[in-house]
Amino acid sequence: MRTALDAVRGALIGLAEIVPGVSGGTIALIVGVYDALIDGAGHLARGVARLVADGLRGRGIAPAVGHFRSVRWAVVLPIGIGMLAAIVAGAAVLAPLVEGYPTATRAVFAGLIAASLIVPARMVGGRWSTREYALGLIAAVATFLLTGLPQAPDQDPALWVVAIAAAIAVCALVLPGVSGSYLLLTVGMYAPTLAAVNDRDFAYLGVFVLGAILGLGVFVSGLQWLLAHRRRVTLVIMTGLMVGSLRALWPWQDDTGGVLAPGDDLPLALVLAIAGAAFVLGLIALEAFLLRRRLLSADIGADPALSVVDESRALDETQAQDAAAGVERDADADGRQH
Repeated sequence: MRTALDAVRGALIGLAEIVPGVSGGTIALIVGVYDALIDGAGHLARGVARLVADGLRGRGIAPAVGHFRSVRWAVVLPIGIGMLAAIVAGAAVLAPLVEGYPTATRAVFAGLIAASLIVPARMVGGRWSTREYALGLIAAVATFLLTGLPQAPDQDPALWVVAIAAAIAVCALVLPGVSGSYLLLTVGMYAPTLAAVNDRDFAYLGVFVLGAILGLGVFVSGLQWLLAHRRRVTLVIMTGLMVGSLRALWPWQDDTGGVLAPGDDLPLALVLAIAGAAFVLGLIALEAFLLRRRLLSADIGADPALSVVDESRALDETQAQDAAAGVERDADADGRQH
């Protein structure tokens, strides 16, 4: 039950990443796996960094293994598999719907994001202070302006440009309210990236993944620290980001993303927006039901940091390896002298 539900959650996140204006981080918040993804990504990034650095220095892989052990693989793997499957399938199915029925598609997702605002707001808890309202408003205005940037014409980018764009766009994957697809759209790389997925352009996709890993490693550690030490204010800002992102999902827009007045299809758009909101509220209600029936564990997050035991074990193993290497070097030196 746990594994199947996590795969479905991952699929919803993957589908969201395809639609410009919808943040995968927002969907992760809605379905309750945001902390698990952030913590898992942080441990993976630090584990890979330690693996490379310690490998080059000949210090062994024990510290890296300690980080890899701290990832809740039983949660992260089903989510990752669901995401990848949804991105591949959604690129072929959902993308044409977005292009053929933009008003209807944006209406659905606008309702979805509007209803999902209760998730981070509820996670903040208690009454908001005047300062928190001001921070949320600043974040909302900043996102509103960002999503109002004109869309660039499609590019034929060099691979190094692909890596940089991926490093920036992946930050939106873990930041609710900011859409990675929309960022790609503003720099003219949304269509080429979607085409690379559909055409199985592995050179393009490989560079994109590499850039995404580098960007994630730099960004996620800072976000982890904020969630651990400034969680309330971070969630307030995330709520503001989600409010501002509704600008990108206004159903009636021109070809450059400019906002238009509602058209004759206003009744249909309202119905679709309500349907999107009902879907989110249904997910929240389903999770509450499963928790009450004890069919779902409330503890789905990865360990927020490498445990003291694992750190000590990794450090002892590294020191033992260094000592053994020193003894071996001394023995070689004595042998040469004799």
